[in-house]
Amino acid sequence: MYTRFQLAKKYLHYYLTASSGKGHGIHSPFVFDFVKNVLNDNTSYPAYQPIEQKRKALLKDSRGIEVEDFGAGSSVIKTNKRIVSAIAASSLKPRKYAQLLYRMVKYYQPATVLELGTSFGITTAYFASANAASKVFTCEGSGAIASIAKQNFAALQLNNVQLTEGDFAQTLSPLLLNCKEINFAFIDGNHRKVPTVDYFNQLLKYSTPATILVFDDIHWSTEMEQAWAEIKEHPTVTLTIDLFFVSIVFLNPDINHKQHFTIRF
Repeated sequence: MYTRFQLAKKYLHYYLTASSGKGHGIHSPFVFDFVKNVLNDNTSYPAYQPIEQKRKALLKDSRGIEVEDFGAGSSVIKTNKRIVSAIAASSLKPRKYAQLLYRMVKYYQPATVLELGTSFGITTAYFASANAASKVFTCEGSGAIASIAKQNFAALQLNNVQLTEGDFAQTLSPLLLNCKEINFAFIDGNHRKVPTVDYFNQLLKYSTPATILVFDDIHWSTEMEQAWAEIKEHPTVTLTIDLFFVSIVFLNPDINHKQHFTIRF
């Protein structure tokens, strides 16, 4: 993975070269609509507050738990015996991005949402709250972390979440067979090239023309940037939006030529 200094340099380059987050100069009607109605939606939705209260509680939680790590590992925490607050500080998606994901689900109304990487369920809760009619399937490698996520779902009274525990290498294929169709997916699990591209290829088999795929941390390492470059070039991908910390893939066949946007957020 990149050092903090390397990542800061990359972010500065992104910030200086990305298109304005106001939509100026964006000639794609689809992307302009996304920027106007999703990216720049500053509404404080009622669902935000209770979920953020859970985040605050996790950031103060001093319990120690045993964690299994099936991915590229934590850049901050190196041992398997970990403190809940430390995991929360390093692994929970920041509010800004979690709420963007909420707005995406609220706006596009996918019937089936898949999340690879539940952590303590904060992002999952945003997905489930954005569309009560949707079914949210989420996967977490660590049983101890999954247990806390389930407690959060119960406390938030979220009844449209199904959590699957275990290594994605074993759990993803059966889960996809059960889902039959994926309308929206957030990939925030194994931060390595080969598994990331493999998840993408598996998800394509269950996608529709309206499916949206969101990848976390594609600038996390050289490997992840290579995975992103490969995904962008896939013939089924018609549109991508790079927001640096999250990157979005659209498979919309109505977009008749490839378009790749980097937008400041």
